[in-house]
This record gives sequence, structure tokens and C-alpha cells, in this order.
Amino acid sequence: MTVTPSLTTVDAPLGVQSYHTELTQERRLVTAIPGPLSTAMHARRTAAVAAGVSSTLPIYTADAGGGVIVDIDGNSLIDFGSGIAVTSVGNAAPLVSAAVAEQAAHFIHTCFMVTPYEGYVAVAEKLNALTPGSHAKRTALFNSGSEAVENAVKIARTATKRQAVVVFDHAYHGRTSLTMALTAKAMPYKKGFGPFPGEIYRVPMSYPFRDSGISGKEAAARAISMMDKQIGGSEIACVIIEPIQGEGGFIAPADGFLSAISEYCAANGIVFVADEVQSGFCRTGQWFASDFEGIVPDLVITAKGIAGGMPISGVTGRADLMDAVHPGGLGGTYGGNPVACAAALGAIQTMEALNLNAAALSIEAAAVPRLKALAAETGKIGDVRGRGAMLALEFTVAGSLEPDPATATAVAKACHAEGVVILTCGTYGNVIRLLPPLVIGAKLLSEGLDVLEAAVRRC
Repeated sequence: MTVTPSLTTVDAPLGVQSYHTELTQERRLVTAIPGPLSTAMHARRTAAVAAGVSSTLPIYTADAGGGVIVDIDGNSLIDFGSGIAVTSVGNAAPLVSAAVAEQAAHFIHTCFMVTPYEGYVAVAEKLNALTPGSHAKRTALFNSGSEAVENAVKIARTATKRQAVVVFDHAYHGRTSLTMALTAKAMPYKKGFGPFPGEIYRVPMSYPFRDSGISGKEAAARAISMMDKQIGGSEIACVIIEPIQGEGGFIAPADGFLSAISEYCAANGIVFVADEVQSGFCRTGQWFASDFEGIVPDLVITAKGIAGGMPISGVTGRADLMDAVHPGGLGGTYGGNPVACAAALGAIQTMEALNLNAAALSIEAAAVPRLKALAAETGKIGDVRGRGAMLALEFTVAGSLEPDPATATAVAKACHAEGVVILTCGTYGNVIRLLPPLVIGAKLLSEGLDVLEAAVRRC
């Protein structure tokens, strides 16, 4: 499905030719945050929604697009979260909205496993073409990142006839039973939910800020030594890694780490799995974060930014691995839903038409010098890191590596009160992550950074 762009400039995004949204791209506060209508809605929510489902900011959305979220009280907030790296093309990108409407008018569901349709095939073709490597590939589509991770494990175990799965410190791979076992952080993701599946092994990640000068190759040798000693290379089905860790703190490993782990996997018949759920689809300034080191994973897991907000995920990889699973072994009732597939095609078309890789790099170029200057000025920020529009500030006690989660939380709350949606993350809860939509306007980005800087200084 192809939708002809009809785009006009509204606070032109950095590095983007043009973009259209009906919403005025401005920060506008007409009530306290949250306002009275959101407060009343929150009372309804508390009575109806399970307490285990939390929200970062209890404002209730009425509209969203470009780089803003408008709540039911009429406040317009700058969006530095993108629904956790999902709405890279905006919350209602014109090509995505048009593709969804057109597909929904034809049919919303048949189940690809019953009567298939072109949209699923077209998305698979796109993923096969865009993911790293020129080898023959196959793709299977699912609903969420967690589901895709689980299926990557199934594929690796089937193909290798092995069981052991290796993951890394600070990793986040999901909230299902298996993916909780793969995830490192206990609270809030794992606490009280065990027991978890076995044959999961964890090794140290390259964490340059906390590694005291250890090179990427040295950090890889440390992890590989543990794999050899505790498991044995011939027993490992797959190694799963986020090329840039997400929930764990936006940790980009030192140069040489990913390539050394990839080479170890290749030498030992281990499936190298790149979890690109948060880092994929132009977020880092490349289609995939693996591209920065020239890594060609055996399997690539995608979700989040793939479809502009519609639920879809995928596992894409070597044809021999993907085809090792027996017919019927992969799938699901809603996997590769036709409306979600249409959204994915619209989102990818938007990324290509607007060159959102360049936009991500422009966001990095605009934000990082300001964030580094802020770190030097305040002494509260131990590290500024990330790539493209996947950036982070790690707060530490001045002059040390001791995490300072209290300041990170206070800064985030101060930003919320001033109309900027900010998210925290990190194993120690001391990281603020910046995930603006890649179509955010230059003025809006700058204003959001103004608010963040002021919050850091005040806190």
C-alpha cells in the first residue's frame, strides 16, 4: 500500500524536509499538572484499572502529534518520551493514519494463519531488506517486543538443538514469564512473579561509565570467559543483547564489544540475537543500532517504532534459522494484524520520505553539547551518553559513581510540572532518558531542553 505524502511545514523538524500536523506545536499550560479534568479521570481510573498498571504522568491525553501531547484540560506538553520510543514518526503521522483508515475499511482481521494477506508479506519484505546483512532472510510477525523475544529463543533452540540462553547485566527484554527471566532488573519487573524458566545465564555488560577504562574487547573477553567456564560455548543456543540497552540505562557498549561477542557466537555455532526493540527504526540515526559497529546479527528483534503506535513486532533473520521451525510452530491469532501491517508500511514510508535517520542525528547534534555543558556546570550529571535521539543523563553524587536516583526523580517531576514529558530508567533508577519524536520541531526541542536545564539547576 502506498499513500502519497501531503506534508506542510509546522515548526520544521531538525533535518526533516517537511511535516504536517493539525496540532499547534507549542508548550501551553492552562492549569496545574495534572489539571482538574485529568484528576477526575484519574479517580475513575483508580476505581476501574488494576493498581499494578502504573503511569508516569497522570494527565489524560485528548490529542497528540508532532512533538506535543494535549491533555483533556487543554494543556499542551512537549513530548520527550514518544510513548517509550514508539511514536518516532509522531502520534498520528499522516501516512500512518491514512494507511490504517484504508486498511480498516477493507478488513481488520482474518488471521494470517487462516487466510493470509499481502500486508504481512510486504512488511516481511521490508524487514528483510532493512535489517543488517545481505544474506537470505525470513521474517515472522507478532504483537509485542516480549512476544518477539520469546519466539527468537524458540527459533534459536530449535535450530541449534541447544537450550542455554545468555543475556547481560542491565538487560530488559520484556514482562512475560520467559522475558522476565531474561530481564535483569527486579523492581518493578520481576519482584514476586517467580519462579522463572531455567537455562538462562547472565554475564557482564560493557558499561563504559562504570568500567574504569576497560576497553570493549576487554569487556567482551570478561563476558566470554564466563560463558566458557559456566556454560560452555557448545551448549549455548543464543546470546541476546540490546546493541544499546534501553530500560537498563541507555548503555552503549564500548567500541569492539559487540563485534567480539558476535565473533565468539559465530565461532561456536551460537545464534547472535540483536534486540532492537527500542533502538531500531532510525532512533539512533541508523536504521538499527547494530549498524554502528557493522554487526550482522543472526536474528533481529523489532517492535516499538516500527508502526507509529500500532502493536506489531517481528523476528527477522537468516533463512536457515527461521525455516528450521516446523510449520505451525510460529504464529498467533493477532500476529501481523492487517491494520498494524498497514501502519508499519506507512511508518517506514514516512521514515524514508523524511529521512528520519538524519533527523535523529540532528537531534543529537542539537542536544548533546547543551547536555554536556549542563553536566560540567552543575556537577550532578556523571555521564551524558547515547546516539541519535536515544540520549541519557546519568545522575550521580558529585565526584563519584554513586547513583543519585533522588535527583533524577526530582528533575523528572519538575519537568512534568512545567509541561515536558520526561522518562527515567536505569538499573539504579538514576537515569533520565530523552526519546523525542524524530519529527519534533527545532524550536520545541530547544524549549524542552530549556525546561530540563532549569529543572536540573533547581534540583
